[in-house]
Amino acid sequence: MQIREFKIEDQEEVIQLWKTCNLIAPWNHPENDIKIKMDVDPDLFLVGIYDEKIIATVMGGYDGHRGWINYLAVSPEFQMKGFAKKIMNCVEDKIKSRGCPKINLQVRAYNTEVLAFYQSLGYEVDNVVSLGKRFDSDK
Repeated sequence: MQIREFKIEDQEEVIQLWKTCNLIAPWNHPENDIKIKMDVDPDLFLVGIYDEKIIATVMGGYDGHRGWINYLAVSPEFQMKGFAKKIMNCVEDKIKSRGCPKINLQVRAYNTEVLAFYQSLGYEVDNVVSLGKRFDSDK
């Protein structure tokens, strides 16, 4: 798998991958998420290419205090082959190179397989409660 930065012409294929991987909840607006990401740290939005097809994505971020991971996806037929680890290592390296001391990510509590994957990469469950406030509920 080759890893490169997202290009806007990848959008349709990327959103389809996210749908296939069940990453889009009713309140998510992937087109808006991509538009916003292209304005902030677009070099941390990566895609994995295999046989000229996008099979993996990860959207990283760094706010000057913490790094963040969103939209990690690997096409089901390519899961359990090391592609998620490879693209995660790449985005982690890019975030760490900015001086970031810690990366955070959120996983839905019921998604035990994904929790186990992140734990295999060294991520630990923090003793925190994640809170959120939506500003885009009218979209």
